[in-house]
Amino acid sequence: MASPVQESRSIDHFFSAPSGRTDRWRDLHAVARSWSTGSKSRSAVEAALDELGVIEEFHAFPGADLIAVLRGFLQNDDASGFLSLAKRISVAIITGNYKHDSKEWQAADLSLAEPADMLPSSLGESPVYRPYFEMLAVTPAPMARWPHMAAEFRRLRRAEDAFVYETVLVGSLEDAVCAAVLNPNIAAVVIYEGFALKSRHDAPVLRSVLAAQQPYLDKADEADLALRLAAGLKAIRPELDIYLLSDRRVEKLAGDPRAAIIRRVMYQIEEPLELHLSVQEGIAARYETPFFDNLKRYAQRPVGTFHALPIARGKSVFRSPWIRDMGQFYGINLFLAESSATTGGLDSLLEPTGNIKRAQEMAARAFGADEVFFVTNGTSTSNKMVLQALIGPGDIVILDRNCHKSHHYGLVLCGAQPFYVEAFPMPEFSMYGAVPLRTIKKALLDLKAEGRLDRVKMVDLTNCTFDGHIYNTRRVMEECLAIKPDLIFLWDEAWFGFAHWSPFLRPRTAMGAAADIEAWMQDPDAAAQHKKQRTALGANPSAEKLLDTRLVPDPDAIRLRVYQTNSTHKSMSAIRQGSMVLVKDVDFHKVEAQFHEAVFTHASTSPNQQLIASLDVARRQMELEGYGLVMNAIEVALDIRREIAVHPVISKYFRVVGADGMVPQEYRTSGFIDFLAPDTRWDDQLRSMREDEFCLDPTRMTLVCGTAGFDGTSFKGLLAAQYNIQVNKTSRNSVLLQSNINNTRSDVALLIGVLLKISNEIELRLRQGGEDERKAFDARVHSLMNEVPDLPNFSRFHDAFRMDAGKATPEGDIRTAFFSAYKEEKCEYLRIDSPECDRRIDKGPALISANFVIPYPPGFPILVPGQVVTHETITFMRKLDVKEIHGYEKAKGLKLLKPDVLMSKKK
Repeated sequence: MASPVQESRSIDHFFSAPSGRTDRWRDLHAVARSWSTGSKSRSAVEAALDELGVIEEFHAFPGADLIAVLRGFLQNDDASGFLSLAKRISVAIITGNYKHDSKEWQAADLSLAEPADMLPSSLGESPVYRPYFEMLAVTPAPMARWPHMAAEFRRLRRAEDAFVYETVLVGSLEDAVCAAVLNPNIAAVVIYEGFALKSRHDAPVLRSVLAAQQPYLDKADEADLALRLAAGLKAIRPELDIYLLSDRRVEKLAGDPRAAIIRRVMYQIEEPLELHLSVQEGIAARYETPFFDNLKRYAQRPVGTFHALPIARGKSVFRSPWIRDMGQFYGINLFLAESSATTGGLDSLLEPTGNIKRAQEMAARAFGADEVFFVTNGTSTSNKMVLQALIGPGDIVILDRNCHKSHHYGLVLCGAQPFYVEAFPMPEFSMYGAVPLRTIKKALLDLKAEGRLDRVKMVDLTNCTFDGHIYNTRRVMEECLAIKPDLIFLWDEAWFGFAHWSPFLRPRTAMGAAADIEAWMQDPDAAAQHKKQRTALGANPSAEKLLDTRLVPDPDAIRLRVYQTNSTHKSMSAIRQGSMVLVKDVDFHKVEAQFHEAVFTHASTSPNQQLIASLDVARRQMELEGYGLVMNAIEVALDIRREIAVHPVISKYFRVVGADGMVPQEYRTSGFIDFLAPDTRWDDQLRSMREDEFCLDPTRMTLVCGTAGFDGTSFKGLLAAQYNIQVNKTSRNSVLLQSNINNTRSDVALLIGVLLKISNEIELRLRQGGEDERKAFDARVHSLMNEVPDLPNFSRFHDAFRMDAGKATPEGDIRTAFFSAYKEEKCEYLRIDSPECDRRIDKGPALISANFVIPYPPGFPILVPGQVVTHETITFMRKLDVKEIHGYEKAKGLKLLKPDVLMSKKK
């Protein structure tokens, strides 16, 4: 990895940029303090100030003026003045105080700068809080004129403005890209024609990436270069408002199809106030939350409630001597905003026509979908809605056997036949990864060989998995569509909704991949690519050849039908159970009526108002600051990985599994090893995200605790009970840590401190306990890390539930099996520790599961209704040391369907 100096001075060092920036300012403050006490020299301060590097040019605060003041203190040997200003700037950056307090922009000595050009007028002076953002201006003007341009934008501010912004000026395409990546405060971009292509600074990695993506940039004319920059910025941060200013034929430029991504094209020498007002309007369009705004207005109205919701308006709560503490805990607005009415300015979630409809349309715009539906009872319900709307009895669904139980139950409800496909196993951690594309293609080709391809309606996969495995969604969809062009895809992205706001992760989301496929279909070269491959494959290629080939679909035959379910509450600021269904389906108009029927089936007729409002607000937040929040979540995760890996004590007992330990090498053709591997650069991760079959979500960290002598369940309990640290998923020898937009570096410090305390306690115990303690510890670690049960694969459906199945394909009638268990005379119980269990498996009659059996962990069904029980599954259950197993009563044993009753009925 590059040296720290190189990292800080290279403008295209994109890993951990915000935290790296705050670290450098803290370091400067610390060195300045040492200089003021005489323990360090002025040269050390100069070096630390130089370490801030050119990256500061991409941020409005502290700006060139305050930096000049700092250097003035340095040149005058004024250690006290330097320390005071450095400390204030450092604190302001860390806390964000500069966004609302004008005093933070003032130098210690105002005579060293012009106040009119330096102070953001009206910043923090208004009694009404106004959100702050920064606007990037890409200009051909000489640098000497930039302070004047920034001052001109400040003078346009009005008391009526809803938002306050500062301007960041750059002079080249490369600097504009770097600023957009490095500065999450940027929310709008103004592009003046005539800017340069290359930065005056060094950006070797960025240049290699740009050269690969747009090899003719250096030959583009001014208008073309401006449009290419706009497209590039939108690819990185699609939420940005872009304004293009030209001094030529703006009418022709506005008519260019490539200008559709630009919010407004303007004549460069027109009144600048028009640009200012346009920028304010653009931010306001994202800031609007139709449902939440209306709910706030409703809560302020005097309303008489004569409907069945006594808690509305809060009178039954606040007038009660017995439950008023609930009102005091939650506050009056929660109750004022409650209603069961859908009139009087409110709207119906079941059939929205007003502000909920508008909120859903804005969410569709934000997430790159054609349609969005809000769901208030979790993504479990979202999955069932999609399945019911699109799948009917007898349809075949290719389904990851290890997916969330809601998919299995959804197939029970709609009567479809699951064709279970297996993910690659990770037995050392008692978990599965994701389903290899070759396995999915083989399922489709096997069904085609049996003449049953027409019955296949959907491929249903989890992206990313609980443990962080991300599919190459575009490649999966393209190759499957090459075999069956009208396949529907359901991507359960319950844990991955935030990914839309990361340029690295977005292409791997369902909507991101669908947009890329859609664009490819419109490329004139797409048909030629398909024709070339069809010629190469020949008329009747073998299944093996198709499996070995990266298939190209026919762009003229594809019916792009993609659905994404999104647990908004899992990764964004929504209340628990807040979910969305995202749709990009060219045939949605054909299924819209049945989709609404599915909504009527599953959605509550009394949805929670606050939950709907939180979905509305979560969209607003992500459109306006999601890029920075997700960047911070990734940085927090990388920080945790780094601190655990380098700590001399913690690393003896704990480790976070790297990408190379979570994704087998055969699925990492780019050669990417891990985020912390030596010499890893951001373009290495970018290449991995583009090429590899599976990638690892950096925010999800498998922390191995078995090497510290803890099983996952007990370690999770220890963290919660003694240290107030909550984690989610566990395995036999690990726990899953997940960073999110809520985490701070203080959370990292807490975690590292706790792991160190636990590690020190282990060290002390081993030191004081002698050889016996060491042997017992080693035995415990060996058991947890080596004596792990093999994970059971899906066996098969019993023949009684395969009357409508193919001869060589494994699909089965899960619905009939499920409801057969409702009749007790068809069921029996058998303890898994009994000799009879082994005898029945060996000699018959077969053991047939009557229901879903789901141990936590691993959290997926190891048995489904109608499945034949094998030694593999029983052995796994016998070795399980978890307390929570849904669908299994230890006292009774496994609930089974009687095979003689089933087979007699079949006859």
